[in-house]
Amino acid sequence: MGAASGNVVTPQPTGSALLQPISQLLHTPLDQVNFVACQLVALLIAFWFRIYLNPSNAHPAVRHAFATFVGVYFAVFCFGWYSLHIFTLVLLCYCIMITASVTNIHRYSFIMAMGYLTLCQINRVYIFNYGILSTDFSGPLMIITQKITTLAFQLHDGLGRSFKSLTKDQQQYSIKKKPSFLEYLSYHLNFMSVLAGPCSNFQDYIAFIEGRHIQSKLLNSKANGYTKLPNPSPNEVVLYKLCVAAACLVVFLTFTKAFPILYVVDETFINKTPFSIRLGYLYFATQVCKPKYYFAWTLADAVNNAAGYGFNGVDEKGKFRWDLISNLNIWNIETATSFKMYIDNWNIQTAAWLKRVCYDRAPKYRTGLTFMLSGVWHGAYPGYYFTFVTAIPVMLAARAMRNNFRHFFITSTSWKFLYDTLTWIATQLAICYTVAPFVLLAAGPSIQLYKSLYFYLHVVCFLALIVLPTKPSGRAFSKGLEINHSEEKQNSADNTKNHLS
Repeated sequence: MGAASGNVVTPQPTGSALLQPISQLLHTPLDQVNFVACQLVALLIAFWFRIYLNPSNAHPAVRHAFATFVGVYFAVFCFGWYSLHIFTLVLLCYCIMITASVTNIHRYSFIMAMGYLTLCQINRVYIFNYGILSTDFSGPLMIITQKITTLAFQLHDGLGRSFKSLTKDQQQYSIKKKPSFLEYLSYHLNFMSVLAGPCSNFQDYIAFIEGRHIQSKLLNSKANGYTKLPNPSPNEVVLYKLCVAAACLVVFLTFTKAFPILYVVDETFINKTPFSIRLGYLYFATQVCKPKYYFAWTLADAVNNAAGYGFNGVDEKGKFRWDLISNLNIWNIETATSFKMYIDNWNIQTAAWLKRVCYDRAPKYRTGLTFMLSGVWHGAYPGYYFTFVTAIPVMLAARAMRNNFRHFFITSTSWKFLYDTLTWIATQLAICYTVAPFVLLAAGPSIQLYKSLYFYLHVVCFLALIVLPTKPSGRAFSKGLEINHSEEKQNSADNTKNHLS
């Protein structure tokens, strides 16, 4: 759907045509076939990489070089000459890293990476009209942007700031030495994450390449009481994640055509269908869009795990965790009882990136600035900005309602169950309302959808923010705080337990 006109445009893929017969056989766009094929080949290479190029057999330089070479090949295979944008941005930001002062390295890198990404997205959408509903080079460029800025900020923390001025997270991941050219290329272009991510911390990646990744996590686990732990194998978790990815792909292919999202702005549908039915259809139409993201992110996670990357110690039951760089928690997404819980478990590594480069560093207006950065990073479609601007009052209103009412419903199990049920329904409806423009892309359909729904969620949220105090007063607030703190700890433990592991 064009951002301005709403017309569907089918771009011509620029990658390899080797798999064109398979594309025609499956009636699937060639760029999508190339992407999935490269990820499946990457999965096989990852197993080989872990077994035959493990740190005990191969020098780190060899592992870096191999991972980079294969990653570059995948980028060229999928995107052809458009892959030059990816390589150009990496080289430009490497020049910034080695020439800029430590006091400005994060600023220059951020401006260069976000500026280059934004220009590419504007050209792609409004000038060349390329890649509108397609797997294209802007996806990897978005991941590269995250990595470039993450590394730059962590270098600034390690070399340009005092240790005491850093937060605990910044202290843990601050970098004291600029990476070599090969390390820089490998971190950004390795075959495990060049196509679909996720972004990870530079220190974690280098520890993985050098063979310190798993042992450091095991030492931390042994310090917590686990003294006899075998060397973890990712085979079981990789198989599990592949099954999840396959199931998500089947669900997406089965139901996406049954609930086309454009039907929500069909004039006949709007004029002749009751509000409740339209709202229900919107819920199902947005639900069936999610499995494609589940598929891509889970498969990418499996590729990293197959290479031995992503180990995160053991949980409280002594079970190995492989969720260090997982991008989603499907169970927590589908059972979320708050807007924050939903977005905290969706695109986890992007949320972590936004927190590290924006939320933790913004002097004020943190929530608004973080959502706006997320919108700019995602691209130039107006629908993205409708979604992220809408998300700001929704998040604030949800927080206000939780602070003012939740403590009344936690006096018994039955009341707590009722509260969880109601907040689950409210969260799901709020999510589908908020993210619909993200899928519709264009401004016209987005406004048309919100008009057909009478802007009901906008009205409810603004009324809540006007009427409700930001914090309830008195003993009720103190009691609510105590319960919220204890439940946050429990939810954190539950998140760890329920993560794809």
